[in-house]
Amino acid sequence: MASAGDARAVGSLRAMTIRPIRTYGDPVLKLRCPEVTEIDAGLLTLVLDMFDTMYDAPGVGLAANQVGVQKRIFVYDIGDGPEVVINPVLSAHDGEWTYEEGCLSVPELYWPIARSKQVHLTGIDIKGKELSLDGDELLARVFLHEVDHLDGTVLVERLDPEHKKDALRTLRNRSLDAEAH
Repeated sequence: MASAGDARAVGSLRAMTIRPIRTYGDPVLKLRCPEVTEIDAGLLTLVLDMFDTMYDAPGVGLAANQVGVQKRIFVYDIGDGPEVVINPVLSAHDGEWTYEEGCLSVPELYWPIARSKQVHLTGIDIKGKELSLDGDELLARVFLHEVDHLDGTVLVERLDPEHKKDALRTLRNRSLDAEAH
């Protein structure tokens, strides 16, 4: 099976597939994604589509349920190249880091979110090999954010009460504006 890097090379030989990103309020974002039980050509196609979608958005991470697929998998690229994590598990949370965080499912909005500064992530890659990764600051935040998605938690749920109230008002107004046009 191809690695994430190989997946990008293979992807360059096919037409790009940009999938619609589900936005806050879509019920699929509230469901915990089940474990991936089989790595096959269909999963590789999903991964390639997810990279195309993430880069097009643009974003640094994307969980499968954000494109409407209930599988426990996410892709990311914080500047070191594309990576895939299947069936991620987080542990060893340490420290705290507050950062202006956004989400492709809540486009163009950012809030200060406190998360663990360091985490350890285990899972498997697209070849089925075990992964064991340490994340610090931005990488830790990406891991935490994407696993939140896979657990059915959207960024808005992480906000303090005041920011959450403002966020919901903004999202409601956006929805009303979209309906009016």
